[in-house]
Amino acid sequence: MLNIFSLANGRLFQEEIESLEELTQFQPIWVDLESPSAEEKRWVAQHYGLIIPEDAMDEDIEESARFYEEDNGQLHIRSDFLIADADEPRTVRVAFILNQSNDALKSKGVLFSIHDEDVPVFRLLRLRARRAPGLIEDAKEVLLKLFDADAEYSADTLEGIYDELEKSGKKVLSGDVTDALAGEVLGAIARQEDLNGRIRRNVMDTRRAVSFMMRSRMLNAEQFEEARQILRDIESLDNHTAFLFDKINFLMDATVGFININQNKIIKIFSVASVALLPPTLVASLYGMNFKHMPELDQPWGYPYALALMLGSALIPMWYFRKRGWLK
Repeated sequence: MLNIFSLANGRLFQEEIESLEELTQFQPIWVDLESPSAEEKRWVAQHYGLIIPEDAMDEDIEESARFYEEDNGQLHIRSDFLIADADEPRTVRVAFILNQSNDALKSKGVLFSIHDEDVPVFRLLRLRARRAPGLIEDAKEVLLKLFDADAEYSADTLEGIYDELEKSGKKVLSGDVTDALAGEVLGAIARQEDLNGRIRRNVMDTRRAVSFMMRSRMLNAEQFEEARQILRDIESLDNHTAFLFDKINFLMDATVGFININQNKIIKIFSVASVALLPPTLVASLYGMNFKHMPELDQPWGYPYALALMLGSALIPMWYFRKRGWLK
């Protein structure tokens, strides 16, 4: 899918391109390629003179090669963006190519983005740019606003983690935690821990990308200050992710502690039962010895007396355990 974004009256307008002829009719500041076909790549190459690298979307590219500037002024940034899907949270690699200083290219001042699937941050920026005139002025502003929206999207996701952990905390701290409930809570906590870790990695990647833009001296004074504000926002997110890790560990330890308590209750029942049955076992062993003449045979109430003695020897320990509160 090939989408272009043009500025008109300070607003960002989107057009979906389905042919090379349509592409030549616009002067965009942002060209977005989502899972581009070979034909769409050819259109970009013919009209803008831009050859998209074959390794643009590779996940195993070295970290040191993700940010660089070519001799012709093209700026290459490969950054990860978070998709906080409830079923499968993940990050999506996006390759940015910014043409900013080559007058020979028609694509001067155009940002190209290449990715495999739709990114929530992109939708958020498109919505804001349509509603807020003057939000975006050039291609560099688009890139900065994307990273700004990414930091805000991570913050919103952190708020969701807070809410989910609060629900899990109420279940754990209610005091009546069964093994089934504990398993459910552990699963929910593990999912939030995974999402929190992805957010921490995502904001780290965003910090590196923004820092690279600041070092490349491509930003004017106003954009440079905006980049610094993005870095301050990311720093505040780091504190929240660290706090959430501590909260997750606490809830995890509390849940595991309740599981251990439930297991100890089961072991306690077997321990009390085994101790209570020791006296009846002793009585049964004495009466079951192989005497030449069985004593109970000479008495009409021999066996009932033996059974009553066994029952009494079992009830006395149980009464004592109950009095001490060991059966609660």
